[in-house]
Amino acid sequence: MSIYVLDIETAPAQNIEIIELLAAESVAEKAAIKPPSNYKDEAKIAEYIAAKKLEIDADFENRYRKTALDGAYGQIVCLGVAVDDQEPEVFYRDDWRASEKEILTDAFEYLRQSFDPSCDRRPVFVGHNITGFDLRFIFQRCAVNSIAPPSMIPFNAKSWSESIADTMTMFAGFGNRISLVKLCRVLGIDSPKDGIDGSKVYDYLLDGKVNEVAEYCKRDIEATREAYRRLSFI
Repeated sequence: MSIYVLDIETAPAQNIEIIELLAAESVAEKAAIKPPSNYKDEAKIAEYIAAKKLEIDADFENRYRKTALDGAYGQIVCLGVAVDDQEPEVFYRDDWRASEKEILTDAFEYLRQSFDPSCDRRPVFVGHNITGFDLRFIFQRCAVNSIAPPSMIPFNAKSWSESIADTMTMFAGFGNRISLVKLCRVLGIDSPKDGIDGSKVYDYLLDGKVNEVAEYCKRDIEATREAYRRLSFI
């Protein structure tokens, strides 16, 4: 039985139409600001409206960055996979804003070539929160980009399916959560978060450090694979 350890890194929406939609929502929120009825002083009213607009602007940045967790709006900038004991392969492009389609195509070709369809057992896909995030996000981006994924990927599998090994669920149980950092800490595995974590990925990308994001993706895969071995008592 082969295992495929999977991890993705994502960025907020890069589609200008989506960004404009989010911006329009903020404009509408600003237009709807109304001071409390007991405010009579024009200076206080102006101060109140200005403060609320600043809050909306800050919230826009927060909402925009959160699109990196939404497969309908965000996009994949790195897709990494390790087959059994092999070195992880991470698929990415320097032009990460406009290369999601190529990243998916390259990764899927690698998966197809690595799998023997004559095998009597499907591979097991391993990941940390793989059912709750990675697989669903990949499926959604395939739909958006009109790319047919390999049939070997168990997109609709449940956490308890034999074709899935979710290290978060394996340790914490169904419906519970544990971060990969904490799981590595309690299992005595080197943390993959060396100066970077998911919240910093977009900043690294903006700084032109997509190579470092790819290395981070690789470390996540290696740590997840080791956690899977420990939790499987291999």
